[in-house]
Amino acid sequence: MITLTPAKEFKFPVIAECINTDVFQGKSAKEISELSVWEGNKEKKLADLFKIEETPEETPNITISGNAEKVRHIGSGMKNGEILINGNVGFHLGEKMSGGKITVHGDAAGWTGADMKKGLIEIMGNAGPYLGSPNRGSSTGMRGGKIIVHGNVGSDSAVHMKGGTIKILGDAGPFLGFRMCDGTVHVAKNSGTRVGACMSGGKIVVSGVLEEVLPTFTIDSIKAKVKIEEGDSASGPFYVFLGDLAENGRGKLFISKTNNPQLSPYERFL
Repeated sequence: MITLTPAKEFKFPVIAECINTDVFQGKSAKEISELSVWEGNKEKKLADLFKIEETPEETPNITISGNAEKVRHIGSGMKNGEILINGNVGFHLGEKMSGGKITVHGDAAGWTGADMKKGLIEIMGNAGPYLGSPNRGSSTGMRGGKIIVHGNVGSDSAVHMKGGTIKILGDAGPFLGFRMCDGTVHVAKNSGTRVGACMSGGKIVVSGVLEEVLPTFTIDSIKAKVKIEEGDSASGPFYVFLGDLAENGRGKLFISKTNNPQLSPYERFL
């Protein structure tokens, strides 16, 4: 196992795509120390920014101990292994990840799990905006894998989502599931506005309060519970809405009936 400890408080963004289990595999601590990173506009070696220690434990493969909120692209494209982060972490964590596991005992910044294909990301704190969403100008969202956030998430999460599962145990910001095509999102608490806007498929479950249902969704039924993934269901009852009809969409919103009495007038259309 390799343990990385920030050697100082970073004032500039650190681009560290090399902090990756696949990159570290088979390398000695000395070889790892010479890997290239960028601090602001200056290219440096990993050892210039982190204290590097090697221990005989095999799991997790990489541990980061300390505040890494300025460090970006950790685990980018990783296929195997495990990364443990004891502290906050910066943008693009697990971007294009296709296997393995990343655990954060802290908060994660925006674009966590962007273009994710497989694997597991678990965040014990909060996540920033664009969770599981594509980079600006792209329509390639999360395609598989699982993201679990124990706290709250920012706006525009699960944008262009095409597969996989996102579990949010806290609140979600607005525009959740914008242009979502497939996959499942479960918000255990409350969600902001414009949920499912322009979605064409997939499933969004809100167990708390939803500020509004877009007028381009139509009520379909009331369900006692809904399956989130194998072995996990959310208890209802839930109003089931279909849409986004403006996009000829076939997505489903499952909204808690108990926590959203303002939606009861829709029942006359059942």
